[in-house]
Amino acid sequence: MTATAFAPATEERLALARQVADAVLFEGYVLYPYRASAAKNRLRWQFGVLVPPAWGAECEEYDFQHTECLMEPKPGASLSVEVRFLHARRRTVQRVLPDGDFETVPELHLDDRVLVPWDEGAEERVELVAPVGQLLGDGVDLPFRKPAVEDTEPVLDGAGRTVGRLVRRSAEVSGVVRLSARELDGPYRTMRLTAVVENTTPWTPPEDSAADRDAALPHSLVATHLLMALDTGSFLSMTDPPEWAKGAVAACRNLHTWPVLAGEPGRADLVLSSPIILEDHPAIAPESLGALYDATEIDEILALRTAALTDEEKREARGTDARAAAVIDLADSMPAEVLERLHGAVRGLREITGESDGFPDEFAVQRPETPWWDPASDAGFDPEHDRAMVDGRPVGKGSRVELRPGLRHTDAQDLFLQGRTATVEAVLHDVDGTVHLAVTVDGDPGADIRREQGRYLYFQPDEVVALEDPR
Repeated sequence: MTATAFAPATEERLALARQVADAVLFEGYVLYPYRASAAKNRLRWQFGVLVPPAWGAECEEYDFQHTECLMEPKPGASLSVEVRFLHARRRTVQRVLPDGDFETVPELHLDDRVLVPWDEGAEERVELVAPVGQLLGDGVDLPFRKPAVEDTEPVLDGAGRTVGRLVRRSAEVSGVVRLSARELDGPYRTMRLTAVVENTTPWTPPEDSAADRDAALPHSLVATHLLMALDTGSFLSMTDPPEWAKGAVAACRNLHTWPVLAGEPGRADLVLSSPIILEDHPAIAPESLGALYDATEIDEILALRTAALTDEEKREARGTDARAAAVIDLADSMPAEVLERLHGAVRGLREITGESDGFPDEFAVQRPETPWWDPASDAGFDPEHDRAMVDGRPVGKGSRVELRPGLRHTDAQDLFLQGRTATVEAVLHDVDGTVHLAVTVDGDPGADIRREQGRYLYFQPDEVVALEDPR
């Protein structure tokens, strides 16, 4: 099997998905305060690192990713696959000597930056196209190899004189993509697609040195993820599959990665298999003006903190990495009105007299004429006795329900409660008129404590199934 260029239509669809895939590729690439000397930047890359097999045998990291998902290809369909990862480039800093030679130094001071040793990440792609029919049986394998590269970049001072150079070295890495498919039994023409990405680099830790993870990174595939597209046909959601496919979805094995529908909302012909758990059709927030790379903060906080760094801290950040320098420049140039946009956003609006968030009227508790901000308005509600309609049946305190989260995916933890039974403790509503069912999960040893403290789990009426008539 050899790599093949994508068709223009496929390339156009992938371009939208790559916006999110780029965020996966560079998640946690460099963390605030964006300096190489910061303790949090000394342990690089945490997501999707596929290490060489010899190193994986000695640590808790892995040399492969295993993706399985369901697809419904049309006759004659082809599958396009793009493997994306970062290839570490180890950068050293050298200063020029009086005789014109160079020596390696721990740092090199310039007017606007301080250059220091650092591991950069170069984006790599492996692309292939295969007819779905060829994936049946043993499937197809595509070995790939990225050669070792060394290059130098001169460093000039403000007057244009050469004061040093940057030397970048990347080690050879190799791997293989394995694709196979199997038709499932049943009335639907559904296939289970298996995609495995392996690091096959033959590097071994030197016996005469105490090699650590840092030594293995140049031989690793970093932030590895997959984009897979059908030219005709569709994939099934692995997060919210149709009822008839839930058993087949549960039987899929996904190791060190998770596939979600990607690309344009409403379409199902593209999948992103990511080492970071995402929802179907993930998207970059329109308020975001650029990548900030830090995996633990929100844009507003990062922009404010970055702008508040000292001039010396900004000089070191600019010399750490070109991407870190871009973050510094973005924070320094962000207008106040743009920063204000990061403070919050309204994703949807409706008329006050309209239906509640697009859900049927029977989901809502009728609101009194008194405004919500008037304390007297509380008299119109009674969590102990109010009822909400679920599948045409009134549900209130004491009712038993089956939890079916997944329509909005507001909390990834809720997915672990899929199919569990629960008892409704109260029917509540917010100022927008949206109804919430406060529940305790059956069998939860802490249920009594939750009742005493009033700390419940909350679901909306379309996220549960009524099991019996309320008491």
